[in-house]
Amino acid sequence: MEVIHSISNYRPQKPAILTIGTFDGIHIGHQKIISNLVKKAKKEDLCAIVLTFFPHPRMVLQKETQLKMIDTLEEKTKLLEQLGVQVLIIQSFTPEFSRMTAIEYTRDILVNKLCISKLIIGYDHRFGRNREATVEDLKHFGSDFNFTVEEIPAQDIESIAVSSTKVRNAIISGEIRKANQFLGRPFSLNGLIVEGDKIGREMGYPTANLEIEEDYKLKPQKGVYLVQSSLNGKKHFGMMNVGKRPTVSGKKTRIETCFFDFKGNLYGKKLSIDLLEKIRDEQKFNSLDALSDQLNTDQKSCQKLIPNYL
Repeated sequence: MEVIHSISNYRPQKPAILTIGTFDGIHIGHQKIISNLVKKAKKEDLCAIVLTFFPHPRMVLQKETQLKMIDTLEEKTKLLEQLGVQVLIIQSFTPEFSRMTAIEYTRDILVNKLCISKLIIGYDHRFGRNREATVEDLKHFGSDFNFTVEEIPAQDIESIAVSSTKVRNAIISGEIRKANQFLGRPFSLNGLIVEGDKIGREMGYPTANLEIEEDYKLKPQKGVYLVQSSLNGKKHFGMMNVGKRPTVSGKKTRIETCFFDFKGNLYGKKLSIDLLEKIRDEQKFNSLDALSDQLNTDQKSCQKLIPNYL
């Protein structure tokens, strides 16, 4: 898959079939749209393009600085590539870009720059300055500029009954199994393994401390989770703690994972960890011995669930 930053850098090789959106999470609804796009591209010999925006338009137009993304750009890119998208265009979303009129957006970008032959879009899609134009306007533009618009009807989208907001809310509330059902895959955290204070190691539960570079990445609710990851080409399960570690008077939220049946040095490695189920909320214990007893209980709880994921 070719990844292009900015529409101005795209050089068309043949007519395109395009879909547009932020596609945060690439949930099962998004997957249906993109699979349809890829299938039609192959059938009609068109280039399958996804146009997405960064940062999220709500962060720019509504100044929603607290909005967190289900996927980082890197995670989103990998998922779209797996779905068979040929070209991903990541357009910087700015106030200037948002002020383009519907006709400018259609003529100058969709037609002249992207050379679209077909556009696949949701029934409620709006575009142009102040979101002034509708799908019906796009269809009229299509007649003028010689491209077709395939509208995804409401019943197709609503029958799936999933949205990025629903996924985000499920993760925030600790409902990881529900979030994963919406996503059609496990919610994952990607980052670098860094050194911690080694308290877990002293207690017999050595942890890999995950440092996530992107501050806009959504973090799960504080607590303990059953997780899995590929380590040296083999799947390993473990338990992850997300929290401030109140028992040892921690100040900063950390993401620490103890992998079962794995021995090896992970420091300095990039790791992708899939969250499978939440085990319990974060707690403060009266002593390290009490915490150690709870970790033993947590491990047993996780190991009972592992057969469900083999």
